[in-house]
This record gives sequence, structure tokens and C-alpha cells, in this order.
Amino acid sequence: MDNPIPTVSPARVLFGAFDRHNFGDLLFPHLMAALLPGQTFVFAGLVERDLEAFGGHRVKPLAAWGDARPVQLIHAGGELLTCTAWQAAVMVLAPDEAERAIARYDADPVAAAEWAAHQLGTSRTAPYVAGREVLAPGGTLIFNAVGGVDWPNLPAAQRDEVKTALSQADWVSVRDHLTQAALRAEGLDFPLCPDPAVMVAECFGGLIEERGLQGAVQAMRDAFPRGYLACQFSADFGDDATLEVLAQALSRVAAGTSLGLAFYRAGAAPWHDDAKLYEKLQRRLLPGTACLFESLNLWDICALIAASQGAVGSSLHGRIVALAHGLPRVSLIPPQQGARPLKTAAFAETWEPDTIPRSVTVDEIERAVMQALALPERLLRENAAQLRTHYQHSLARWAGMVTGIP
Repeated sequence: MDNPIPTVSPARVLFGAFDRHNFGDLLFPHLMAALLPGQTFVFAGLVERDLEAFGGHRVKPLAAWGDARPVQLIHAGGELLTCTAWQAAVMVLAPDEAERAIARYDADPVAAAEWAAHQLGTSRTAPYVAGREVLAPGGTLIFNAVGGVDWPNLPAAQRDEVKTALSQADWVSVRDHLTQAALRAEGLDFPLCPDPAVMVAECFGGLIEERGLQGAVQAMRDAFPRGYLACQFSADFGDDATLEVLAQALSRVAAGTSLGLAFYRAGAAPWHDDAKLYEKLQRRLLPGTACLFESLNLWDICALIAASQGAVGSSLHGRIVALAHGLPRVSLIPPQQGARPLKTAAFAETWEPDTIPRSVTVDEIERAVMQALALPERLLRENAAQLRTHYQHSLARWAGMVTGIP
């Protein structure tokens, strides 16, 4: 039975895109609750969802409380600043509903915006950015390690809306140098803070290790006794030409390392990962080279990466979870990316040593993976430890703002 929507003001709200199946967004509220112990949070998104079966949370719409406004609201992290209402509205749909919406509205931005506002119950152009108007008088507004690398490509109205919310906040940190520079050019100067997922091994190492010794992860370890690479590719890599290059590169990596390839999905929401891509890719590989990791559970995905020899993929949080466990990682550039900034590259440029491969095209996979696997373990573990320290120092600067309510 669903929990009823509260009739009194929630004291503390964690707000973000945890109303859809996406690896990082599912992880954020767990991390914030662990990093701010002893607090009781309400988990809010844009729509009502129950993602507990995937290791997520039961999420209520931020608008559900009406006039009973929160006293404290924390934006838990993610690429929130540049997510449009259209993108947000599509990504919380079921896949078949998303296909129909895209077919009907994708070519008509005006109609798409009207439809999105109706779907989400808000006219905000950046719906995952909440301003002071949602708070009770004297409330506390936090933006924790948020991203927005696509800022230069936003419409002026959305930039203005976001700037207003950020300028009203009690604390803002951003997770990469591109976002910081873009906002600084707008007259808003905020400190850098690594993504909270750098704390995942510190906060949940025992749980992740336990998940790695059972179920779907243990099956993958049994399938590849010499070890495996945790591999993930978004739907952007699904055209035949890209798949062919991927297959050839991964075949050479598997042959050169004797490692298996464990294909996993970092997100099942629309515009994320497609299991059919992996099926097509497997048909291009020698039998026994790769296995599809079918679990979509947050902790199984964490454990799959933690038990691997390294991570290859397009997911930012696949990379960061590997980083947090001191593992080699290689991020991939989608074939249609062009000159547009990429959040995985921006994060790596901001926080990782030059010797660690950052973002590469599919035809550079073999070289980059071999380079990553040859890195000293000490370098990788020191980088993880440094980012944990950076994050803890940032957290210490604002945690006291949200611990004063019983």
C-alpha cells in the first residue's frame, strides 16, 4: 500500500532525479542520508515513483505538499542545472509512453514544453532546480556538487531561472570546471566539489562487498574466473557502424587481457541504456567473451563494478564508482557528440590525474584500456582517497546548516 502524502511540512527534503531509473540518481539519496547521519529525510522528485525494487526510494513529487513547504531542501547532486522540462518529462515515462511522446512532440518545441509542464505539474523550465519559493520562510536551500556542462547551449530563459535559484541558495558547489567557469561568466562564483559518489566505497563498502558474493554478481565472477571488465554503453552507441567498431575493439581487449566482458545497464529510463544493444554486440563477439548482467538493482551494479578489473563505458557514475574503489576506468565519447561538452570528460579533467585515460572514441578503446590497466594501483587508490577528502571538506562547510531541526 502506498504511503500517504504528508499533510504537514516535511522538515528536510532531498530533491533530485531519483524518480527515474538511472544509476547515479538512485545512488545520491542513499549517500546523502549516510553522510548526514541522524537526520530524517523526505525523498522528492518531480513525479511519484516507487523504485525500492531497484534499490532506490519511494519518491514523492516536490509539489505534493502544496503550502506545507519544507524547512530545508538539498539538491542531492547530478546534472540538474541543464536538464530541461522536456527531457525530465520523457525520462520519467515508461519506454512505450516515451516513444509515443517523442514521436508526437520532439519536432515541436512549443508543444513539447506545454506537454512537459502538464506532465510534471510545473512551469519551471529547469524542473530539477528548486528556488527559495518552495521553502518555508527562513528555510535552507542547498545545491550539492551539481553539474551543468551544457550551460552555453541552454535557452536564455532557462539560464535566468537557474541563476535566480542559485543566487538565492545558502550553499552551492559544482562538480566540474566547465560548470564552474560557465557560472562564473554569469557572475556566480561557486566552489568545486567532487560528485558525492566518490564516497560510495567509504559509506557502503561492506554492503557492496556482500552483494558481490551472491546472486548476479557471483554468477559473473563464476563465468569469468580470470576476471572481467564492467562494460556499459548508452543507446547512443547502437548504430551498426559503431557496434562493429566496438565489437572489434572489445574482442582485441578480451584476447589481450584474458578478461571477460560483463555488459550492464546503468539506467533503464528512456534515453539511457538499451539491452538490445548488448544482444547485438554479443552476436559480433566470440562465444564466451561476454555476458549480459541482467540485474538493474543499484547495489548489484555497484558490486559488479567493485568486483571487476576495471570499468569501460559512457556512464559518469560507472566511472566514479570504479574511481571510488581504486579501479582502472575508461569513458567513451558517443559517436554523435561532436564539439558539445561531455560531463564524463569534464569530471575527469577536474579531478583525475592526466595519466588516467579520460574520454575516448570507440576506435581508441583498446589503447585506452591497456593504458588504464597498466596504471599503478597506488595511483588509483591515492586519487580515490584525495577525492574523499575533498568531498568531506566541502560537506563540512554546509552540513551544519541542515542539522538543527530535530
